[in-house]
Amino acid sequence: MRFTRFSIAAAALIALAACAPPGQQAETGAGATGPIKIANVNAQSGQLSSLGQWEHKGVKLAIDEANKAGGVNGRQIKLDLFDSQGDPTVGTNVARKIAAEGYIAMLGTAESAVTLAMAPILKDAKIPNITSGQSPKLAELKSPFLFLNAPTSVTFDETLAEYLVDEKGHKKIALISNNGAYGAGEHDAFLTSLKTRNVTPVADEVVTPDQKDFNSNLAKIREQDPDVLFIGAEEVQSGLIAKQARELGIEAVFAGGAPMGTDVYATTAGLKNAEGSVVSSPYLSNEASEPIKEFAAKYKAAYNEEARMHVAKAYDGASILIEALKQTNGEGGQKLADAIRGVKRAGLLGDYNYDANGVGIHETKIGLVKDGKVVPEAAS
Repeated sequence: MRFTRFSIAAAALIALAACAPPGQQAETGAGATGPIKIANVNAQSGQLSSLGQWEHKGVKLAIDEANKAGGVNGRQIKLDLFDSQGDPTVGTNVARKIAAEGYIAMLGTAESAVTLAMAPILKDAKIPNITSGQSPKLAELKSPFLFLNAPTSVTFDETLAEYLVDEKGHKKIALISNNGAYGAGEHDAFLTSLKTRNVTPVADEVVTPDQKDFNSNLAKIREQDPDVLFIGAEEVQSGLIAKQARELGIEAVFAGGAPMGTDVYATTAGLKNAEGSVVSSPYLSNEASEPIKEFAAKYKAAYNEEARMHVAKAYDGASILIEALKQTNGEGGQKLADAIRGVKRAGLLGDYNYDANGVGIHETKIGLVKDGKVVPEAAS
C-alpha cells in the first residue's frame, strides 16, 4: 500500500493528465489481469485525522482479507491511501489525480465537505465512490456514482428527536452547530424533526468549523436554561463545546450524532462532562451481535485497539465494493456502479439496501455515554 500526502501545488500537472477520456487507462476493462487499483481518500493529518485513520484501518482490514482469500476472481487489489487533510481543495486535486491514474473506485472520505467537492469530478470520470460522509447534501446530488455507507443526518436526527421529545418529553431544547457541511446537515435535519413535533428551540447558535472558543455562544444558551443541548459538530469540536458548557454551569443533557459516540469526544469533553450524552448511531457496541463481536476481535488483533463505528462503516463500505467487483470481474465505470447499487448485504451497521440517492442504511439506534463509552440505551 502506498501513502500519498497530496500537495495543492501539483494541481496544474494533474489537471492536464486528467484530460484523458475515462476508461482509457490500462488494466481497467473486463479482460484486465493486473492488480485492481482502489483509492482510499481520508484525512491523515489535521483536526479530522482521527476519523481518517480509523476509516483507513477499516478499509485496509477488508482489503487485506480479500487479497488473502484470492482477491477479486484471482486479481489482487492494490489499495493506495491519499491524505485529503480534511480540505475540500486538496480533495478536488486528489480526485483529478485518481481520475488520471487509472483508479476504478474510491473509498472515503469521512468528511462530507471534501466528498461533496470531489463528487462532480468522480462522476465525470465514472469512478464509483463509497463515502462515509453523512450530509444530506450528498444524497441530494443524486450522483449515480456516489454511495453512502451510513445513514444521512436525516435518519440520525429523526431517531434522536423521537427519543428526546416523543419518549422523554423534552421541550426546552437548545442547538449549537457549525456551518460546515456536516454541522449544517445535522442542524437542518434536527430542526426539521423538531418542527414536525411543534417544538421550537429555545436557542439556536451557529459557529464555524474551526472555532474553539464557544463561551459567548454558550452564555446565550445558558440564559435559556435548556433541558437538552443538541451539538451538531465533529468529534473534537463537540467535545470542546461540551467541556465549555459544563464550565459555564450548563446542566442540560448533551445530544448528537455519531461523533459524540467516540472516545475522542469523551476525552476532549472530559469523561465526567461527557457522561450521559445521548448518541444516535447505527453502531453502538462491539458486543451487539456475534458478527460484530467477531469483527471487533479481529480488528483488535490487527491494530491492538478497540473497534468503533467509523472503522465498522469503512469495513462495510470496502466489503460492498469487493462484492461488486467480483460481480463485474474487476470492471469499473457504470457497470461497477450498478453492481454496488444492487448489493444487498447484512453489514455491521445494518442491512444495506441502496436507494436511488445512494443511501444504503436507513436506521439508527440510541445509546448513552457511560464511562467514556457508548452503551445501548436499553442496557443503560
